[in-house]
Amino acid sequence: MSNTPSTPPADDADIKRMSFEEALDALEKIVSDLERGDVPLEQSIRIFERGEKLKGHCDRLLGAAEDKVEKIKLSRAGKPAGVEPLDPD
Repeated sequence: MSNTPSTPPADDADIKRMSFEEALDALEKIVSDLERGDVPLEQSIRIFERGEKLKGHCDRLLGAAEDKVEKIKLSRAGKPAGVEPLDPD
């Protein structure tokens, strides 16, 4: 990672196209930039707002992945008998 604060794009349309890993990397860069404390106030506000959008995107992607995760149900004999949601509501 460089020590130069990143300048985010003018809009956040690119976030919707990011994979979870890409969004997480971008979010980690923002956290690093903000923690250093040498980012001008206006840019800090902008990258913080982008960070919130990246976090929301990561949350949505994780939620979608969790919805796909299922656990295997076993019969009394220990044989696979189908699947059920990992965390039934």
